[in-house]
Amino acid sequence: MVQSIFASLQRNGLKALGLAGLLTGLLPTISAAQEDVKIGFLLKTMQEARYQTDKSLFIARAESQGADVIFDSSGNDPLRQLQQVEEMLDLGVDVLVLQPVNTATAGALVDLAQDQGAKVVGYDSMLQDGPLDVMVMQDSWAVGQLQAEAMVDWLKSTRGEVAGRVALIRGQPGDANAAALSSGALEVIAEHPGLELVSDRSHVDWSPDMARDTAENLLVEYDNGIDAFIANNSGLAFGVLAALADEDMATVDQVFVAGSDADLRNVRLVADDVQALEVWKQIKPLAYAAADVAVKIAQSPETDITDLITDYSLIDNGYAEIPTIITPVFAVSKDTIDATVIEGGFYTSEQVYQN
Repeated sequence: MVQSIFASLQRNGLKALGLAGLLTGLLPTISAAQEDVKIGFLLKTMQEARYQTDKSLFIARAESQGADVIFDSSGNDPLRQLQQVEEMLDLGVDVLVLQPVNTATAGALVDLAQDQGAKVVGYDSMLQDGPLDVMVMQDSWAVGQLQAEAMVDWLKSTRGEVAGRVALIRGQPGDANAAALSSGALEVIAEHPGLELVSDRSHVDWSPDMARDTAENLLVEYDNGIDAFIANNSGLAFGVLAALADEDMATVDQVFVAGSDADLRNVRLVADDVQALEVWKQIKPLAYAAADVAVKIAQSPETDITDLITDYSLIDNGYAEIPTIITPVFAVSKDTIDATVIEGGFYTSEQVYQN
């Protein structure tokens, strides 16, 4: 049964949450947009299913306020992203909303944009050592914490103690978001001396295939004796589950697997007792907040950013303390699917349970 699930998936390619209140309080009321407001929205990839949602929500929100949106994605290629930034600046964007491919080097993209008079809103992944005007992101550290805490509970219930071998499956090497996701998990792991971290490995381009290879090698090395895999996103978790399925081990009573982004295929696997946990990083407040602040900046380019936003934190990215809007995250287990992604309107019951 599990094998057929993965075969099918691979053929097709690897109100209760207070959302209205969050969005109402997040930013001041948006006035009618000025004419000729042009916003560039540049995502690092469309590899994960969630990014179709980021794209559609952001564009709809910004266009509803009269802005023109130029969208592109970079296929996890930093050189391609540089070219796309240059193209957007040539097209005269007032504000660039940027999810960087390489968080360590993307400060140069911010410098380039600001040199040409465009403001830059960081999106989802905080770049390092760059003069961002403002950042909109989810609490990535809390994602890793939720994953690891769920693992601890799982070990208690299935093994009778918090002990076992754990593998951390990171995303892109050097990516600040992958580092934050991982640090939240590592802090919880460090609190439990019975846990053995047998692997902490990064995966270029957040590749599910590479994650599968890593899991396969670990299963060989430890004679299938891995108790838990914590993955930085849904795609990486899916790659791990594919390796486990080959060994007839892809069930929640045998191995704990956690991902994040709440891709539909992964949520379905949680519902089917194949994957233990996903983390829902709500896309609507993220995309809406980024669109709202981008429009406000384009309307009032001379106004201090902190006068345009509310409910922000200051986060040091190595260059400066960046005004940062942080949106919430939620654990999605089999018991909480209905109360999170379904009641929150991310998926319908029919989509998840295919009924």
